[in-house]
Amino acid sequence: MPGIVVVGAQWGDEGKGKATDQLGNRVDYTVRYSGGNNAGHTLVVNGEKYALHLLPSGILSPSSTPVIANGVVIDLDVLFEEIDGLSARGVDTSKLLISANAHIIASYHKVMDKVTERFLGNRRIGTTGRGIGPAYSDKINRLGIRVQDLFDEKILAQKVEAALEQKNHLLVKVYNRRAIEPAEVTEELLVHAERVRPMVTDVVRALNTALDQNRVVLFEGAQAHHLDVDHGTYPYVTSSNPIAAGACTGSGVGPMRIDRVIGIMKAYTTRVGEGPFPTELLDADGERLRQEGAEFGTTTGRNRRCGWFDALVVEAAVTANAFTDMFLTKLDILTGWEKIPVCVAYDVNGERTSTLPMTQTDFHHAVPVYEYLDGWTEDISGCRTFAELPKSTQAYVRRLEELVRCRISGIGVGPSREQVVMLHDLL
Repeated sequence: MPGIVVVGAQWGDEGKGKATDQLGNRVDYTVRYSGGNNAGHTLVVNGEKYALHLLPSGILSPSSTPVIANGVVIDLDVLFEEIDGLSARGVDTSKLLISANAHIIASYHKVMDKVTERFLGNRRIGTTGRGIGPAYSDKINRLGIRVQDLFDEKILAQKVEAALEQKNHLLVKVYNRRAIEPAEVTEELLVHAERVRPMVTDVVRALNTALDQNRVVLFEGAQAHHLDVDHGTYPYVTSSNPIAAGACTGSGVGPMRIDRVIGIMKAYTTRVGEGPFPTELLDADGERLRQEGAEFGTTTGRNRRCGWFDALVVEAAVTANAFTDMFLTKLDILTGWEKIPVCVAYDVNGERTSTLPMTQTDFHHAVPVYEYLDGWTEDISGCRTFAELPKSTQAYVRRLEELVRCRISGIGVGPSREQVVMLHDLL
């Protein structure tokens, strides 16, 4: 049975939860393998809306065991707030597994995130201020706090003190802030130790055993390809590897365990935060997409920048992730346009290119070249087969399929779980 990875093919917020939800009761484990609570999934189940920030979407499926793997950074306050919120709504969260090797976001990470971003001024990255980047920095600098450290108070105190030694100098001497007391942070973290203890396990062993037993394991990335720290629009990226290959390092399974890689792309393009965005619309059409698509961040509430579909952005993600299938979301939002522009190339300093520029400088100067496809006025939210879609809608889907060089296996035509047109099974 397959290991399946789901990855956003643009700049995030493509609706990954919508695609994973289609696998329904056939998934045995749903694994978050990267990122932190700087991302979010919005799901509508039985008419109820759920906003998830740290937990995998499989938490809403009774048949799936949700897993937070080693590649995730965890804010324990946020984790338990989210668990308590779901429990109050009748969602069973008792099966949650957490890797002992996952790193923890401490309060000082959030402080450093905010003061650093303010210090950068016009050069700011556009972070969420939730401490994700500083937590990953500590991880790479070998100053991180892991979940397993909560169970040894002496070790925890030593590690917090070491992590704060340099940071306190920066806070006081550069940022004009007060120093943070290590003992206070240690106590803040120890509050969660006993509650999290039953959830902590050897996730690497658990997932590989599940795959040995022919269980279906779904690896769910946060953010998306173009926010990957290695392959995205650096430096306007996240601090981890949400690409498909990140599922292996972020959860401890080998690449031969992965059978399907599903890319998620929105029928138009959105982006949160700073960074290049060639097809961005700063006009009435952009505002219309934002309002009709409810393009406001699940985690931050920030307005998402909106633009037309950029085939070059998605095709680059197809190439790097080796997608076997694409899932197209929010196609219904495009209803009502007479013509729908699709970016098929860029003009970069007078030269036309049909692939993503190699350098960030060229990408910043890229001017989109559009192809105009016929729109439709019919309500497609009730369609459940491809044949039921208007001919021009079908043509739009097929043209995107050609441009990104990967088959489209599913189409979202509304926010609810059942508002989907499936062309090929995702399992």
